[in-house]
Amino acid sequence: MSDQVVIEVRDLQFRWPGVAEPCLDIPDFRVQATEKVFLYGPSGSGKSTLLGLLGGVLRPQSGSLHVLGDNLSKKRDGARDQFRVDHVGFIFQQFNLIPYLSVLDNILLPCRFSKIRKARAIADGRSIRDEAQRLLHALDLDPTLQSRQVTELSVGQQQRVAATRALIGRPEILIADEPTSALDADRQANFLELLLHECEAARATVIFVSHDRRLNRQFTREISLPEINQAAVQA
Repeated sequence: MSDQVVIEVRDLQFRWPGVAEPCLDIPDFRVQATEKVFLYGPSGSGKSTLLGLLGGVLRPQSGSLHVLGDNLSKKRDGARDQFRVDHVGFIFQQFNLIPYLSVLDNILLPCRFSKIRKARAIADGRSIRDEAQRLLHALDLDPTLQSRQVTELSVGQQQRVAATRALIGRPEILIADEPTSALDADRQANFLELLLHECEAARATVIFVSHDRRLNRQFTREISLPEINQAAVQA
């Protein structure tokens, strides 16, 4: 594990519009490069909100949030969006696949919006289509499904498509918001093993959120969100 800090949070507060008290109040939180962090907490504890902040989807009202050296709390919406597509792979809890696009077109979206991700995807001499097929195979999904619409796939297959989209172009950080919640225990373990193996190969830092602590064995660090979130203590 590198000693380079890739995520640094200081005195971060976030509150939703119309709500007086913050749902997140985190004095200090740091993640080093290539760490695989398992973040857990009960429903409603702010896990998804924190991931939205780390990925640049949301902006805190106060405090600093440095990701890969950039202070996301100071960036405008468009700049945060570009930063996310360039540097962060995001697996959403509901996958957020585009229903009218094929499997392949869903996977290639980051490379269409990011020159950085596209350049990394073809760095080994592959085309971006070849890299998409390689990742599909690595995540145990038949590459021949690439022309199908994602609405024709099972939940488990859609999960792997979402993971492939997050991984293509080797982003420095992978954020996963309870992507295994719809799977049984055996499928969860298999998916996690394949996903983390690919992250290790890409030397990506992983922030994985779940309320199921049985999944923590494959991670290098486990963090309870209520223990670092003072808003939870005050509540």
